[in-house]
Amino acid sequence: MLASTTITIDKLRLAPGRLSVVAMVAAVLFAVLACSPPEPVRIGFLAGLSGRVADLGIGGRNGAILAVEMRNRQGGINGRPIELIAEDDEQDAELARQAAGRLLASKVEVVIGPMTSTMALAILPQFNAAGVPLLSPTVTTNALSGLDDEFFRVVAPTAAHVFKSAEYHFRENGLRRVVLVCDLSNQAYSESWAGDFRTAFEGMGGQVVGEIAFDSGQSLAALATTVLAAKPDGVIIIANSVDTALLVQHLRMRAADLRIGTSEWAATERLIELGGRAVEGLVVAQYLDRDSSAAAYLAFRHAYRERFGHEPGFPGLTAFDATNVALDALAARRSGQTLKQALLAQATFAGAQSPIQFDAGGDTQRDSFLSVIRNGEFKSLH
Repeated sequence: MLASTTITIDKLRLAPGRLSVVAMVAAVLFAVLACSPPEPVRIGFLAGLSGRVADLGIGGRNGAILAVEMRNRQGGINGRPIELIAEDDEQDAELARQAAGRLLASKVEVVIGPMTSTMALAILPQFNAAGVPLLSPTVTTNALSGLDDEFFRVVAPTAAHVFKSAEYHFRENGLRRVVLVCDLSNQAYSESWAGDFRTAFEGMGGQVVGEIAFDSGQSLAALATTVLAAKPDGVIIIANSVDTALLVQHLRMRAADLRIGTSEWAATERLIELGGRAVEGLVVAQYLDRDSSAAAYLAFRHAYRERFGHEPGFPGLTAFDATNVALDALAARRSGQTLKQALLAQATFAGAQSPIQFDAGGDTQRDSFLSVIRNGEFKSLH
């Protein structure tokens, strides 16, 4: 409802009968204006919604949709409905910049996304220039750590958690000679993750005997042959779920007992769907505690499955968290305060599995978890 509407009739000289008509028109106009729906609060979502990273983007978009729908059922933000505008970056830097431009032209208050580190680096300058926060559910590159910019994230940078994978593979999985396989389509992430793994693994006495980069979609049969040429006792794949599943199949055909691990990027249900029997025994890092009994998480998971008919996985969870963080900050923002200032002023927000606390650079700490695929399911390794 509009607070007030003032209509002034200045120096009108009308016959008595005409004056009543003007009064009636004014009353109708006032009623129409007073009952006009309030302007929505617009927020954006940007991720790869097609191609090999679509599971990440679609899961994230669904998590954002769920958060917005739940908040709108509660009355929106100060009585204003929330409108979510989604764009596909297609995991292409130039297309991502174009999509970001469209979102900014739509006057969004914040954008949830992107879901990959390379896309974040490509579009962040636009958001810094516009003064609009970019709140990512899954970007972890160290290149965006500790900066005074418009970038926020609800997962920790790779330097904070990759050591856990390195330690497990060295101490529990018995690996000593590993090859790292890095997807160049998300180079900012894969190089960051690989660098942190190498530092931790070699610090314990292991050897990285090869670091092989590949372009998503290239011949994975040839890639598997190249990987095995170094005669490693283990392979760590840092890639999307599709390429990971297919590469594991090629590796297993050549070396059935090879021990293989992945980074968190591949840890969606699509990995199991595409990998089939080949991914059994695969050690998979996770941003999601699949055994969590937290009431907020169980409620979220139930609502997500009811709404979309599949598991949320880590993309759905982290995007749900990121969207709620943005909505909470928008609701709490004071007059004259930018959204960035509101995010930093509140600092700590509720997440479905754990609190989200920003430092001055918009970074947070979030635990990671290790799992193994057994009987077609992710099973936690404790």
